Amino acid sequence: MLMTDVLPTRAAVDLVPEPSSTVAAPGILLYPRLRKSPYFWKSRAHGVAMYSVYNHTYHPRHYGDPLAEYWALLEGVTLWDVGVERQIEISGPDAFAFTNSLVPRDLTRCAVGQCKYVFVTAPDGGIINDPVLLRVEPDRFWLSLADSDVGLWATGLAHAGGWDVRVREIDVAPVQVQGPKAGALVTDLFGADVAGMPYYHLRHAVIDGMEVVVSRTGYSAEIGYEIYLHHATRDAGRLWDRVWEAGRPYDLRPIGPCHIRRIEGGMLAYGCDITLDTNPLEVGYDYTWMVDLDQEADFVGKDALIRARAAGLSRSMVGVEIGGPRLGTFNDGSMIEPFTVRDAAGSVVGSVTSACWSPRLERNIGLAMVATPSTPVGTELRIVTPDEVRDGVVVEKPFVDPRKQTPKG
Repeated sequence: MLMTDVLPTRAAVDLVPEPSSTVAAPGILLYPRLRKSPYFWKSRAHGVAMYSVYNHTYHPRHYGDPLAEYWALLEGVTLWDVGVERQIEISGPDAFAFTNSLVPRDLTRCAVGQCKYVFVTAPDGGIINDPVLLRVEPDRFWLSLADSDVGLWATGLAHAGGWDVRVREIDVAPVQVQGPKAGALVTDLFGADVAGMPYYHLRHAVIDGMEVVVSRTGYSAEIGYEIYLHHATRDAGRLWDRVWEAGRPYDLRPIGPCHIRRIEGGMLAYGCDITLDTNPLEVGYDYTWMVDLDQEADFVGKDALIRARAAGLSRSMVGVEIGGPRLGTFNDGSMIEPFTVRDAAGSVVGSVTSACWSPRLERNIGLAMVATPSTPVGTELRIVTPDEVRDGVVVEKPFVDPRKQTPKG
Protein backbone atom coordinates (compact mmCIF):
# COMPACT_ATOMS: atom_id res chain seq x y z
CA MET A 1 0.00 0.00 0.00
CA LEU A 2 1.27 3.46 -0.85
CA MET A 3 1.60 5.95 1.95
CA THR A 4 -0.61 8.30 -0.04
CA ASP A 5 -3.40 5.71 0.29
CA VAL A 6 -3.41 6.01 4.08
CA LEU A 7 -6.16 8.35 5.23
CA PRO A 8 -5.56 10.45 8.33
CA THR A 9 -7.31 9.31 11.47
CA ARG A 10 -9.97 11.43 13.10
CA ALA A 11 -7.53 12.19 15.93
CA ALA A 12 -4.95 13.48 13.46
CA VAL A 13 -7.54 15.68 11.77
CA ASP A 14 -8.53 17.14 15.12
CA LEU A 15 -4.93 18.26 15.67
CA VAL A 16 -5.12 20.69 12.75
CA PRO A 17 -5.88 24.07 14.36
CA GLU A 18 -8.76 26.19 13.21
CA PRO A 19 -7.94 29.76 12.15
CA SER A 20 -9.65 31.06 15.28
CA SER A 21 -6.93 29.45 17.40
CA THR A 22 -4.21 31.78 16.08
CA VAL A 23 -2.13 33.12 18.96
CA ALA A 24 -1.92 36.91 18.77
CA ALA A 25 1.50 37.20 20.37
CA PRO A 26 3.37 33.89 20.21
CA GLY A 27 6.37 33.52 22.46
CA ILE A 28 9.95 32.88 21.43
CA LEU A 29 11.55 29.65 22.57
CA LEU A 30 14.58 29.90 24.84
CA TYR A 31 16.73 26.82 24.29
CA PRO A 32 20.34 25.78 23.63
CA ARG A 33 20.48 25.99 19.82
CA LEU A 34 20.33 29.80 19.58
CA ARG A 35 23.25 31.83 20.82
CA LYS A 36 23.16 34.03 23.88
CA SER A 37 24.86 37.38 24.22
CA PRO A 38 27.58 37.36 26.87
CA TYR A 39 25.29 39.81 28.69
CA PHE A 40 22.22 37.57 28.29
CA TRP A 41 21.68 36.74 31.95
CA LYS A 42 22.46 40.26 33.14
CA SER A 43 20.03 41.93 30.75
CA ARG A 44 17.41 39.27 31.41
CA ALA A 45 17.64 39.94 35.14
CA HIS A 46 16.40 43.47 34.42
CA GLY A 47 13.14 42.10 33.00
CA VAL A 48 13.45 41.68 29.24
CA ALA A 49 9.88 41.38 27.95
CA MET A 50 10.50 40.63 24.27
CA TYR A 51 13.31 39.06 22.28
CA SER A 52 14.01 38.73 18.61
CA VAL A 53 16.78 36.72 16.97
CA TYR A 54 19.65 38.68 15.43
CA ASN A 55 22.86 37.14 14.16
CA HIS A 56 21.54 33.78 15.40
CA THR A 57 21.47 35.31 18.90
CA TYR A 58 18.69 36.29 21.30
CA HIS A 59 18.34 40.06 21.20
CA PRO A 60 16.45 42.05 23.86
CA ARG A 61 13.93 44.28 22.07
CA HIS A 62 12.29 45.95 25.05
CA TYR A 63 11.68 45.63 28.78
CA GLY A 64 7.93 46.10 28.80
CA ASP A 65 7.30 49.74 27.86
CA PRO A 66 8.92 50.90 24.60
CA LEU A 67 7.48 54.41 24.95
CA ALA A 68 9.02 54.86 28.40
CA GLU A 69 12.33 53.60 26.98
CA TYR A 70 12.09 56.21 24.22
CA TRP A 71 11.76 59.05 26.75
CA ALA A 72 14.55 57.59 28.92
CA LEU A 73 16.83 57.71 25.87
CA LEU A 74 15.88 61.29 25.03
CA GLU A 75 16.11 62.63 28.58
CA GLY A 76 18.60 60.50 30.51
CA VAL A 77 21.01 57.64 29.89
CA THR A 78 20.35 54.06 28.84
CA LEU A 79 22.23 50.76 28.75
CA TRP A 80 21.80 48.31 25.87
CA ASP A 81 22.80 44.66 25.59
CA VAL A 82 24.13 44.57 22.01
CA GLY A 83 26.27 41.48 22.25
CA VAL A 84 24.48 40.42 19.03
CA GLU A 85 26.88 42.79 17.23
CA ARG A 86 29.30 39.99 16.52
CA GLN A 87 32.87 41.19 15.97
CA ILE A 88 34.68 39.94 12.89
CA GLU A 89 38.38 40.73 13.07
CA ILE A 90 40.49 41.01 9.92
CA SER A 91 44.23 41.05 10.59
CA GLY A 92 47.51 40.27 8.86
CA PRO A 93 49.81 41.73 6.19
CA ASP A 94 46.99 42.17 3.66
CA ALA A 95 44.40 43.34 6.20
CA PHE A 96 44.10 46.90 4.89
CA ALA A 97 43.91 46.03 1.19
CA PHE A 98 41.50 43.16 1.79
CA THR A 99 39.17 45.15 4.06
CA ASN A 100 39.25 48.04 1.59
CA SER A 101 38.06 45.61 -1.09
CA LEU A 102 34.98 44.67 0.94
CA VAL A 103 33.46 48.15 1.21
CA PRO A 104 32.68 51.09 -1.12
CA ARG A 105 34.17 53.55 1.35
CA ASP A 106 37.78 54.63 0.78
CA LEU A 107 39.60 53.38 3.86
CA THR A 108 42.73 55.39 3.10
CA ARG A 109 40.68 58.08 4.89
CA CYS A 110 40.24 55.93 7.99
CA ALA A 111 43.07 56.49 10.44
CA VAL A 112 44.00 54.14 13.26
CA GLY A 113 41.66 55.00 16.11
CA GLN A 114 38.75 55.92 13.85
CA CYS A 115 35.45 54.20 13.14
CA LYS A 116 33.42 54.32 9.94
CA TYR A 117 29.87 53.34 9.08
CA VAL A 118 30.25 51.17 5.97
CA PHE A 119 28.37 48.92 3.61
CA VAL A 120 29.65 45.49 2.66
CA THR A 121 28.53 45.05 -0.93
CA ALA A 122 27.86 42.07 -3.18
CA PRO A 123 29.03 41.74 -6.81
CA ASP A 124 25.72 43.20 -8.02
CA GLY A 125 26.03 46.14 -5.60
CA GLY A 126 23.50 44.76 -3.14
CA ILE A 127 24.05 45.35 0.57
CA ILE A 128 25.31 42.31 2.49
CA ASN A 129 25.72 44.16 5.79
CA ASP A 130 26.10 47.67 7.18
CA PRO A 131 28.55 47.36 10.08
CA VAL A 132 30.51 49.92 11.99
CA LEU A 133 34.17 49.39 11.07
CA LEU A 134 36.78 50.03 13.75
CA ARG A 135 40.44 50.41 12.83
CA VAL A 136 41.97 49.30 16.11
CA GLU A 137 45.53 48.93 14.74
CA PRO A 138 47.18 49.63 11.36
CA ASP A 139 46.60 46.06 10.18
CA ARG A 140 43.69 45.06 12.42
CA PHE A 141 40.06 45.91 11.70
CA TRP A 142 36.85 44.98 13.45
CA LEU A 143 33.50 44.78 11.69
CA SER A 144 30.72 45.27 14.26
CA LEU A 145 28.02 43.43 12.38
CA ALA A 146 24.41 43.95 11.55
CA ASP A 147 22.31 40.84 10.95
CA SER A 148 24.12 38.64 8.40
CA ASP A 149 27.01 36.20 8.25
CA VAL A 150 29.77 38.47 6.97
CA GLY A 151 32.39 36.32 8.63
CA LEU A 152 31.61 33.50 6.22
CA TRP A 153 31.56 35.89 3.26
CA ALA A 154 34.91 37.42 4.17
CA THR A 155 36.49 34.02 4.86
CA GLY A 156 35.42 32.77 1.43
CA LEU A 157 36.72 35.85 -0.36
CA ALA A 158 40.02 35.74 1.51
CA HIS A 159 40.54 32.08 0.65
CA ALA A 160 39.52 32.43 -3.01
CA GLY A 161 41.66 35.51 -3.50
CA GLY A 162 44.75 34.19 -1.75
CA TRP A 163 44.84 37.14 0.66
CA ASP A 164 47.35 36.96 3.51
CA VAL A 165 44.82 37.71 6.24
CA ARG A 166 43.19 36.07 9.21
CA VAL A 167 39.40 36.38 9.40
CA ARG A 168 37.79 35.27 12.66
CA GLU A 169 35.05 36.05 15.11
CA ILE A 170 36.65 37.27 18.30
CA ASP A 171 35.57 37.14 21.94
CA VAL A 172 34.65 40.81 22.05
CA ALA A 173 31.13 42.04 22.76
CA PRO A 174 29.77 45.57 23.19
CA VAL A 175 27.23 47.29 25.35
CA GLN A 176 25.86 50.68 24.36
CA VAL A 177 25.52 53.68 26.67
CA GLN A 178 23.22 56.18 24.97
CA GLY A 179 21.45 59.42 25.85
CA PRO A 180 22.24 63.02 26.85
CA LYS A 181 23.80 61.93 30.16
CA ALA A 182 26.01 59.31 28.50
CA GLY A 183 29.03 61.62 28.45
CA ALA A 184 28.89 62.17 32.19
CA LEU A 185 28.61 58.45 32.89
CA VAL A 186 31.49 57.56 30.56
CA THR A 187 33.59 60.31 32.15
CA ASP A 188 33.05 58.69 35.54
CA LEU A 189 34.01 55.30 34.11
CA PHE A 190 36.97 56.17 31.89
CA GLY A 191 37.87 59.84 32.32
CA ALA A 192 37.32 63.00 30.32
CA ASP A 193 39.77 62.09 27.56
CA VAL A 194 37.77 59.02 26.58
CA ALA A 195 34.39 60.70 27.01
CA GLY A 196 35.49 63.73 25.01
CA MET A 197 36.89 61.91 21.98
CA PRO A 198 35.54 63.01 18.58
CA TYR A 199 32.48 61.43 17.00
CA TYR A 200 33.29 58.06 15.37
CA HIS A 201 36.65 57.69 17.10
CA LEU A 202 37.78 55.06 19.58
CA ARG A 203 40.06 54.72 22.59
CA HIS A 204 41.65 51.68 24.24
CA ALA A 205 41.09 51.57 28.01
CA VAL A 206 41.28 49.32 31.06
CA ILE A 207 38.64 49.28 33.79
CA ASP A 208 39.00 47.12 36.90
CA GLY A 209 41.55 45.01 35.00
CA MET A 210 39.23 44.51 32.02
CA GLU A 211 40.48 45.56 28.58
CA VAL A 212 37.97 47.48 26.48
CA VAL A 213 37.69 49.61 23.39
CA VAL A 214 35.34 52.56 23.80
CA SER A 215 33.93 54.16 20.65
CA ARG A 216 31.88 57.32 20.19
CA THR A 217 29.18 55.50 18.24
CA GLY A 218 25.69 54.11 18.67
CA TYR A 219 22.34 53.25 17.11
CA SER A 220 20.32 55.99 18.74
CA ALA A 221 21.02 59.33 16.98
CA GLU A 222 21.71 60.64 20.50
CA ILE A 223 25.00 61.15 22.31
CA GLY A 224 26.37 57.67 22.74
CA TYR A 225 29.24 55.28 23.28
CA GLU A 226 29.87 51.60 22.74
CA ILE A 227 32.07 49.69 25.16
CA TYR A 228 33.67 46.68 23.45
CA LEU A 229 34.82 44.17 26.04
CA HIS A 230 37.74 41.80 25.43
CA HIS A 231 37.30 38.29 26.93
CA ALA A 232 33.57 38.91 26.95
CA THR A 233 32.56 35.34 27.75
CA ARG A 234 34.59 35.62 30.95
CA ASP A 235 34.06 39.23 32.04
CA ALA A 236 30.65 40.31 30.69
CA GLY A 237 28.94 40.11 34.06
CA ARG A 238 31.63 42.17 35.76
CA LEU A 239 31.52 44.88 33.11
CA TRP A 240 27.72 45.08 33.17
CA ASP A 241 27.70 45.45 36.96
CA ARG A 242 30.45 48.09 36.84
CA VAL A 243 28.56 50.20 34.32
CA TRP A 244 25.30 49.71 36.18
CA GLU A 245 26.72 50.86 39.51
CA ALA A 246 28.33 53.91 37.89
CA GLY A 247 25.01 54.72 36.28
CA ARG A 248 22.92 54.76 39.45
CA PRO A 249 23.42 58.52 40.09
CA TYR A 250 22.15 59.17 36.55
CA ASP A 251 19.12 56.85 36.83
CA LEU A 252 20.58 54.54 34.19
CA ARG A 253 17.89 52.43 32.53
CA PRO A 254 18.25 49.25 30.47
CA ILE A 255 16.43 49.42 27.14
CA GLY A 256 16.36 47.69 23.78
CA PRO A 257 17.32 49.47 20.56
CA CYS A 258 14.87 52.37 20.31
CA HIS A 259 13.33 52.10 16.87
CA ILE A 260 11.20 55.21 17.28
CA ARG A 261 14.35 57.27 17.66
CA ARG A 262 16.25 55.55 14.88
CA ILE A 263 13.31 56.05 12.48
CA GLU A 264 13.13 59.72 13.51
CA GLY A 265 16.85 59.90 12.67
CA GLY A 266 16.46 58.13 9.32
CA MET A 267 18.72 55.29 10.46
CA LEU A 268 18.49 52.05 8.50
CA ALA A 269 17.70 48.58 9.85
CA TYR A 270 19.27 45.67 8.01
CA GLY A 271 16.65 43.15 6.91
CA CYS A 272 13.95 45.83 6.91
CA ASP A 273 15.11 48.95 5.08
CA ILE A 274 18.17 47.42 3.41
CA THR A 275 18.83 43.91 2.14
CA LEU A 276 20.76 42.12 -0.57
CA ASP A 277 18.09 43.45 -2.95
CA THR A 278 18.92 47.12 -2.29
CA ASN A 279 22.06 49.07 -3.07
CA PRO A 280 23.64 52.06 -1.30
CA LEU A 281 22.55 54.52 -3.98
CA GLU A 282 18.88 53.59 -3.60
CA VAL A 283 18.88 54.19 0.14
CA GLY A 284 20.34 57.69 -0.14
CA TYR A 285 24.01 56.94 0.54
CA ASP A 286 25.32 58.18 -2.78
CA TYR A 287 27.67 60.56 -0.95
CA THR A 288 31.11 60.34 -2.52
CA TRP A 289 32.69 59.86 0.90
CA MET A 290 30.42 56.89 1.63
CA VAL A 291 30.34 55.25 -1.80
CA ASP A 292 33.50 56.36 -3.56
CA LEU A 293 33.19 55.10 -7.12
CA ASP A 294 36.14 57.20 -8.28
CA GLN A 295 38.72 55.83 -5.85
CA GLU A 296 41.71 54.03 -7.31
CA ALA A 297 41.12 50.83 -5.34
CA ASP A 298 38.67 48.22 -6.55
CA PHE A 299 35.98 46.77 -4.30
CA VAL A 300 33.33 44.09 -4.63
CA GLY A 301 30.37 45.59 -6.48
CA LYS A 302 32.17 48.65 -7.81
CA ASP A 303 31.41 48.02 -11.48
CA ALA A 304 27.76 47.30 -10.74
CA LEU A 305 27.39 50.53 -8.76
CA ILE A 306 29.09 52.54 -11.50
CA ARG A 307 26.55 51.14 -13.95
CA ALA A 308 23.69 51.87 -11.56
CA ARG A 309 24.83 55.47 -11.16
CA ALA A 310 25.06 55.93 -14.91
CA ALA A 311 21.64 54.39 -15.54
CA GLY A 312 19.89 56.44 -12.87
CA LEU A 313 17.71 55.15 -10.06
CA SER A 314 14.34 53.51 -10.60
CA ARG A 315 13.49 53.77 -6.90
CA SER A 316 14.71 55.52 -3.76
CA MET A 317 14.09 55.58 -0.04
CA VAL A 318 12.04 58.51 1.24
CA GLY A 319 10.48 59.71 4.43
CA VAL A 320 6.71 59.47 4.73
CA GLU A 321 4.08 60.77 7.09
CA ILE A 322 1.17 58.39 7.51
CA GLY A 323 -2.33 59.44 8.54
CA GLY A 324 -4.85 57.62 10.69
CA PRO A 325 -4.65 56.24 14.23
CA ARG A 326 -1.36 55.87 16.03
CA LEU A 327 0.96 53.13 14.83
CA GLY A 328 3.00 51.10 17.29
CA THR A 329 6.64 51.45 18.27
CA PHE A 330 7.93 49.05 15.59
CA ASN A 331 9.75 46.89 18.16
CA ASP A 332 6.48 45.89 19.84
CA GLY A 333 5.41 43.36 17.20
CA SER A 334 2.88 45.74 15.66
CA MET A 335 4.50 45.83 12.19
CA ILE A 336 4.87 42.26 10.99
CA GLU A 337 5.18 42.99 7.26
CA PRO A 338 6.06 46.06 5.17
CA PHE A 339 3.11 48.27 4.21
CA THR A 340 2.26 48.38 0.51
CA VAL A 341 2.44 51.88 -1.00
CA ARG A 342 0.17 52.97 -3.86
CA ASP A 343 0.18 56.22 -5.78
CA ALA A 344 -2.85 58.48 -6.19
CA ALA A 345 -3.98 56.40 -9.19
CA GLY A 346 -3.90 53.18 -7.18
CA SER A 347 -0.81 51.60 -8.69
CA VAL A 348 1.66 49.86 -6.39
CA VAL A 349 4.83 51.95 -6.24
CA GLY A 350 6.73 50.50 -3.29
CA SER A 351 6.54 49.70 0.40
CA VAL A 352 6.98 51.24 3.83
CA THR A 353 9.82 49.29 5.41
CA SER A 354 9.82 50.81 8.91
CA ALA A 355 7.12 52.91 10.59
CA CYS A 356 6.05 54.06 14.03
CA TRP A 357 4.26 56.73 16.02
CA SER A 358 6.62 59.56 17.02
CA PRO A 359 5.55 60.91 20.42
CA ARG A 360 7.35 64.24 20.13
CA LEU A 361 6.33 64.86 16.51
CA GLU A 362 2.83 63.59 17.31
CA ARG A 363 2.43 61.84 13.98
CA ASN A 364 3.09 58.54 12.27
CA ILE A 365 6.36 58.46 10.35
CA GLY A 366 8.18 55.88 8.29
CA LEU A 367 10.82 55.02 5.73
CA ALA A 368 9.60 53.86 2.33
CA MET A 369 11.25 52.52 -0.80
CA VAL A 370 9.22 53.89 -3.72
CA ALA A 371 9.49 54.28 -7.48
CA THR A 372 11.31 57.41 -8.61
CA PRO A 373 8.20 59.27 -9.88
CA SER A 374 6.79 59.07 -6.33
CA THR A 375 9.87 60.42 -4.53
CA PRO A 376 9.42 64.24 -4.68
CA VAL A 377 8.58 65.87 -1.36
CA GLY A 378 4.87 66.51 -1.17
CA THR A 379 3.84 63.52 -3.30
CA GLU A 380 0.58 62.07 -1.99
CA LEU A 381 0.49 58.32 -1.41
CA ARG A 382 -1.85 55.63 -0.14
CA ILE A 383 -0.41 53.40 2.57
CA VAL A 384 -1.98 49.96 2.95
CA THR A 385 -1.74 48.85 6.59
CA PRO A 386 -3.25 45.54 7.81
CA ASP A 387 -6.38 47.33 9.02
CA GLU A 388 -7.03 50.05 6.46
CA VAL A 389 -5.75 52.21 3.63
CA ARG A 390 -4.34 55.48 4.93
CA ASP A 391 -3.29 58.76 3.42
CA GLY A 392 0.45 59.37 3.19
CA VAL A 393 2.78 62.07 1.96
CA VAL A 394 6.49 62.17 1.13
CA VAL A 395 8.47 64.41 3.49
CA GLU A 396 12.09 65.26 4.16
CA LYS A 397 14.14 62.80 6.21
CA PRO A 398 15.63 62.55 8.75
CA PHE A 399 12.52 63.70 10.58
CA VAL A 400 14.51 65.01 13.56
CA ASP A 401 17.95 66.66 13.65
CA PRO A 402 18.58 66.40 9.88
CA ARG A 403 22.22 67.54 10.20
CA LYS A 404 22.89 64.96 12.96
CA GLN A 405 24.27 67.51 15.38
CA THR A 406 22.90 65.80 18.49
CA PRO A 407 25.16 62.71 18.57
CA LYS A 408 28.21 64.86 17.84
CA GLY A 409 27.61 66.61 21.14
